Amino acid sequence: MILAGDIGGTKIHLGLFDWVKERVEPVREDILYTADYESLEDAITEFLEEPTSTDSEDEKFPEDDDPSHSETPAPPTDSPITAACFGVPGPVLNNTCRTTNIPWTVSGDTLAEFLKVPQVRLLNDLEATGIGLLLLRPDELEDLNPNAPSPPPDGTRALLAAGTGLGESILFWTGKEYHICPSEGGHTDFAPNTDLEIELLRYLRTSYLHVSYERVLSGPGLHLIYQYLRDTKKNEPTWFAEKLPTGDAAALIAEAGLQKKPEICYQALQTFVSIYGAEAGNLALKTLARGGIYLGGGIAPKILPALREETFLKAFLGKGRYKRLLNTIPVRVILNPQTALLGAASIAADLAAS
Repeated sequence: MILAGDIGGTKIHLGLFDWVKERVEPVREDILYTADYESLEDAITEFLEEPTSTDSEDEKFPEDDDPSHSETPAPPTDSPITAACFGVPGPVLNNTCRTTNIPWTVSGDTLAEFLKVPQVRLLNDLEATGIGLLLLRPDELEDLNPNAPSPPPDGTRALLAAGTGLGESILFWTGKEYHICPSEGGHTDFAPNTDLEIELLRYLRTSYLHVSYERVLSGPGLHLIYQYLRDTKKNEPTWFAEKLPTGDAAALIAEAGLQKKPEICYQALQTFVSIYGAEAGNLALKTLARGGIYLGGGIAPKILPALREETFLKAFLGKGRYKRLLNTIPVRVILNPQTALLGAASIAADLAAS
């Protein structure tokens, strides 16, 4: 049995796998909220505790006594964990990571001792996503560039994933296989393309010494774009202002933006999508990603209708003389939320086999 995890700034996705060579579904998995735990070890401890049923007797159905209708079982006690791998949000140096948006320091060696396994491997979360990308089926991807031909099997690929933060990674073809190169490209300087974005940059510079792409191209970034529009356009309706503090601000803005009501949310989402497209085009040119640009993270699948509109592709292609080249590069949204978890599980399976 192997243990894999996708550690995010908001959520922790953990899974136990009986994985030998090929992709398999987890034997058991759970999603935990990062803010509820002092460390990754605390989250793992809770996850590995054998789940107990909370159903009362009068809530059970007759078929509940039939093993074929039982809940997903806990891992068998005679199948100890033999290896583990975790994708973590930040740079991994010497198998250790000081996470970017979580006040943790995660050590693979410490986790190995904690789990009593020979080795625990840490990967940057976008490195784990890149490995998982290679395991996806065609129906787990959504095309955004209808003019692009099918990508060559040996073309460089690039990943861009907006969520709690912004992650980027590159998949280089070595002649035999893909090598995933993690990066911290999400922390490069935000480059505005329109008058509105120029004013947005000026607005953010009053609060932040360095305005990165992550500052605007993330869940908190969507909220910042909304605040800029609120403070400069004065078009925030009272009913939405009262609703915003009641939930996840970015999720509420995105949901309202998809409905195009109120107008300020639609404007915020369109600005976000345009910046997303522009940075995807930047990454495509920097890596010459003939194998495609892939949008991962939690936000892209949730705003898919907005990404299908012309705003994203127009910004992606808007690179002057290189529009024709970019029009040949596929752009795809990763629909499977388990992609990074699958990548980590694949590495853990290799560790167990060796």
